[in-house]
Amino acid sequence: MFYYFLGFLGIIAISVAPQAMRERGLYNFIGYSEEVVKFFFAFWDKENWSYTYKGYTEHFMDMLWGPYLYSLQVLGGALAIGLGFGFILTVITVFLPRWLSSPLKKLLNLLETVPDLMFAFMLQLAIVFIFKKFGFELMQFTEIGDEKIYLAPMITLSIIPMISFFRILLLITEEELLKPHIEFAQSKGMSKGRILLSHVLKNISPSLFYHGKMIIWGMLSSLFVIETIFNMRGITYYIVQDFRPMVIAISLILIFTPFFVIYQGVHLWVNTAANEDDTQYKKDKTKWTEWKVWGWLNSLRRLWWQHMHNPKFALGCSALFIMIIYSFLYPLFKENPIHYIKYLKNDEGRIVSGPPHKPSDQMILGSDIYGYSIMDQLIVGAKFTLLFALIVALLRVIGGFYLGVFYHFHLKERRKNWLDRLVDSIHFLPLSLIAYLLLRPVLWGLPVLGWDNSMFERLVFEAMILTILVLPLTTVLIGNELKLIGRKDFVLSAKLLGGNNKHLLWTHLFPHLAPRLFIIFGHQFIQTLLILVHLGLFHLFLGGTIITGGDLPDPPKSGTFEWSGLISSARYSLMTGKYWIVLAPLAAFMIAIIAMQLIVQGVKEIQQQKVGVLINNTAIKNKHKSMKKKAYLPEVRDFQLTKQQTFKG
Repeated sequence: MFYYFLGFLGIIAISVAPQAMRERGLYNFIGYSEEVVKFFFAFWDKENWSYTYKGYTEHFMDMLWGPYLYSLQVLGGALAIGLGFGFILTVITVFLPRWLSSPLKKLLNLLETVPDLMFAFMLQLAIVFIFKKFGFELMQFTEIGDEKIYLAPMITLSIIPMISFFRILLLITEEELLKPHIEFAQSKGMSKGRILLSHVLKNISPSLFYHGKMIIWGMLSSLFVIETIFNMRGITYYIVQDFRPMVIAISLILIFTPFFVIYQGVHLWVNTAANEDDTQYKKDKTKWTEWKVWGWLNSLRRLWWQHMHNPKFALGCSALFIMIIYSFLYPLFKENPIHYIKYLKNDEGRIVSGPPHKPSDQMILGSDIYGYSIMDQLIVGAKFTLLFALIVALLRVIGGFYLGVFYHFHLKERRKNWLDRLVDSIHFLPLSLIAYLLLRPVLWGLPVLGWDNSMFERLVFEAMILTILVLPLTTVLIGNELKLIGRKDFVLSAKLLGGNNKHLLWTHLFPHLAPRLFIIFGHQFIQTLLILVHLGLFHLFLGGTIITGGDLPDPPKSGTFEWSGLISSARYSLMTGKYWIVLAPLAAFMIAIIAMQLIVQGVKEIQQQKVGVLINNTAIKNKHKSMKKKAYLPEVRDFQLTKQQTFKG
């Protein structure tokens, strides 16, 4: 109940923030605190529990309980579909030969780069195409009136979780199959299927359960987007319709409560003394605040240069670097970086098309609905989109590392457990929805009346919000990684020999942690890009959304030409057959995500080569053939250590 109450206080703080920033200003922390205290007492008055919709006022539960259950049904169905198909794909992959399983893994990695909203749009287009071609409606894809839809949003929402479950299940299954008790079962003549179902599945269930928290967190964010695309009247629809703190607070509490109860209940059930860390660290004379950040940044720089010898890592880094540098240089060589054409004319001077223009010689990728060149916007906006995602990911990793060091060395085990369980609560709040609630008062404005904050302030505020929302998770994640490495024999030996905490960190822990920091950085970069796509769907663009007034206002547009501004028109472009508007921005996002995936894969390969896990099967086969033809005494370099044979430390 104590942790639930802390989560409740966090929800109140988030719920009050949009109204407080709009009425009290962005930097009025005293006014914000006053609004939080005022709302805390108003929350307990049942008379304030009312919802206003289309001029009618009703009690919250009468209005929100049905949509809340509707959203949970869709979420639960998508989770079941994703987990089921992920398990089936894992079983198939385990039994397949490597030459067949490898293309399957690459295909799923490619699907992971596609934003979830694009899956929804493509499913809708496929249903329309089948209906027009064969006169058969495969399923309902939009909610009309009181009739609810289930199958289409469930399928769309389950695709990303299916891929995530497959990758996690395959990873922990392959690790489990290497353990001695599996070899013992094989020696007794047990079939691979029986071993998988009787031994492997039982042992990997706890790990899968806890990995599921991150997947559910992503699904809650996607639910906000999916309900909008399919025109569903779920819980997130009513949050946006009545944007008052009371509505936001009660809706988030309804979303938060069931997942909190399930995961905390399981935690209390399976928690044993064996899970506690028995390693203790002495206090240093040097305070943790004096452990400078630039020390490990210099180490990361050296590691980066070493990793550039890996082809995948080098290709990913080069692709991102070239896109950013070209985006900075492009406006310097063009007087008008963004080419604009109101009407296209032929040689005779007749108008042949109006915006949006199709791809042509004058506009290679076509134009958007305003007449601006899509190719120019992608080039100019690359520096804003990619640099912003890189900076947010870097802040999350740097902040998580710095706080993770304090977590590992200076917190007692009991306080670590408190912090772990408290941070777990954040997994049950949809990140995209929270970001939308906090950013809308700052990014949404009328430039005619003047912005309340400058462009730089809006960018900094958005970066800080997207960093702070995830920083507790990266802190605990990196802290737990340090804890696991700290249990190794070579670290315990260094402690017995008198090594202080700073020596243990930089000499023993950090060399093993650095590759994992690269991997966490890559995941955070990809997650930031996907959040920008989600916010773009709701016309919250990087640096601010330009809104024009008047009786016939223009659609909201971005002032920085960042990529999510083009993604926001995806529904219009796909439903009207103007595919070029969204396909080019989608390809740009996918290229950036694939580049980061190559970086992460390169880091993993280098780390596996260091510990002897990654073995070149082709080289080994060739070695065996040559040994058959020519007998000779093997040398040391003819052997590669397996994972079990690697010496610790």
